[in-house]
Amino acid sequence: MGIFGRITDIFKSNVNEALDQAEDPEKMLKQMVLEMEESINKTTLAVANAMANEKSLERKMEKARAERGDWENKAVLALQSGREDLARAALEKKAIAERNFNDLQPIAQQAKDTSNKMREQLNQLKAKLDEARSRQSTLIARSQAAKAQKSMAQAMSGVGSDAFGKFEKYETKIEKLESEAEAFGQLAGENTSLDQEFKQLGTSTNVDSDLLQLKAKMGILPETTEIK
Repeated sequence: MGIFGRITDIFKSNVNEALDQAEDPEKMLKQMVLEMEESINKTTLAVANAMANEKSLERKMEKARAERGDWENKAVLALQSGREDLARAALEKKAIAERNFNDLQPIAQQAKDTSNKMREQLNQLKAKLDEARSRQSTLIARSQAAKAQKSMAQAMSGVGSDAFGKFEKYETKIEKLESEAEAFGQLAGENTSLDQEFKQLGTSTNVDSDLLQLKAKMGILPETTEIK
C-alpha cells in the first residue's frame, strides 16, 4: 500500500467504531493524531523527493538544450573555418543532445505533474490533520463529560436499588409499628374506661348506704324506708 493510501485509510477510518473498541477513547484519539502526523511527515519527505527529482530533470533538460545550441555554434564555426569534418562531428554531438532533450521532456513533464499532485494532496492532508487536532479537544471534552455522567448514573443506580430500597422498607416497618401502638392504645383506653365506670358504680352504692344511715341516725329517715 502506498503512503497516500495509508493516510487515506487513517482519515476514512470509522472513528466511532475505533473509539467504541478502545478502553481509553482519549488515548485512542491522541494515538490517531500522532499516527496522522507521522504519516504526513513521511508524505512530506516523499513530496520533497518528487520535487527534487523534478528539479533534477529540469536541470538535465536545460543542460541538453545548452549542449544542443553549443554544438550547433561549433558546427557553424567549423564551416566558417573550412573544416567540414569538424562541422559534421559537431552536428553529430548536437543530434545526441537533441535526442537527450527530447527524451527528457516527457519524463520531466510527468515528474512535474506528479510533484504538483503530491503537493496538492499533502496540503489537503494537512488541512484534515488541522481539523482532526481541532476536533480532538472537543471529542476529549465530550468523552470526559460522558465518563462523568456515566459515573453519576452508576452511583445513583446503586443508591436507588440499595439504600433507598432499605430506607423505604424501614419506613414501612415503622409505620406498621406506629399503627400497632395506636391500636393497642385504643384497646387499653377502652378497658380503662370500663373499669372506671364499675368503680364509680361501686362508689355511688356505698355513698347511698352511708346517706341512709346518717338520715336514720338523725331521725329524718322516712318511715317506709329500710336501711340495708
